[in-house]
Amino acid sequence: MNATSSFVVVDDKEFDRIIDRTVSVEKISGGFGFIEGPSWTDHDGGFLVFSDIPKNRMHRWSPKTGLTTFREPTSNTNGNTRDFEGHLISCEHSGRRVAREDGHGGLVTVVEQFGGKKLNSPNDVVVAADGSLWFTDPPYGLPSGEVGRELDHNHVFRFDPANGTLESVVDDFDRPNGLCFSPDEKLLYIADSGAPRHIRRFTVNPDNTLSGGEIFCEIGNGLPDGIRCDVDGRVWSSAGDGVHIFGADGHLIGRIVTPDAPSRHDPSVIAPETVANLCFGAVDGNRLFMTACTSPYSVAVRVRGATQGRPGGGFLASR
Repeated sequence: MNATSSFVVVDDKEFDRIIDRTVSVEKISGGFGFIEGPSWTDHDGGFLVFSDIPKNRMHRWSPKTGLTTFREPTSNTNGNTRDFEGHLISCEHSGRRVAREDGHGGLVTVVEQFGGKKLNSPNDVVVAADGSLWFTDPPYGLPSGEVGRELDHNHVFRFDPANGTLESVVDDFDRPNGLCFSPDEKLLYIADSGAPRHIRRFTVNPDNTLSGGEIFCEIGNGLPDGIRCDVDGRVWSSAGDGVHIFGADGHLIGRIVTPDAPSRHDPSVIAPETVANLCFGAVDGNRLFMTACTSPYSVAVRVRGATQGRPGGGFLASR
């Protein structure tokens, strides 16, 4: 089955449960350098923030107030998420740390070293229900990808706010990138945007170690960068032509295709704009936001993200 409309490619009838086939992909703005790290909050009427990595700036957008500058400079922030207190947690490339809003307009360092050595360049981050912070640390933010490197591996880390410990949960990725939990947090999905260009699935053990790590799916166009799970356990992955949606068993359900735009690498090439990351959001929880290379987009969906509306105890609340 391969029915198509303007902005979607349907590979499985399950697609109709999550997106209307007649839906349009809406462009929010354009002209950015390379945008990443979308994160939605319902605070203050609801708004989206995202990072423009090369321009060292973060932006805020809401349907009511439009687009404004959220933070500048940002130490070339990439991925962002929210803790249970609503504070933004950011992965800084040039800062080589994970930082958190302090509630007074400033930032505090969550973690910047492992075993006495500087992190590579934290990339993407999620917060688990127990308040722990899980993040990937490839070398993309280092000059030429390697200059100044101190760690021997590209780790996926878990930071425990209860005792301040940082542990490597896996270190056999080429370029670990986006990550997300299944709705019950028994599974962790991690994208490898290096040579493998696939998403792996791990079992989260009771002691917070990982086992398994089998290939969950491969991306047929481009590479997997940011990924998200919805409430039913589907995995939504960024891709070279938009967003690819996979069932919990790894089969391709369908694709959201972004509008055509000039390629970043060769402006003479016109093709769907590559998506780097995504998040669920909006006041009613019924939209998917996508940060493509130079433009943020949104599309109406019929399903919520796995962590939307989740009550929490407060990341770092005990410190």
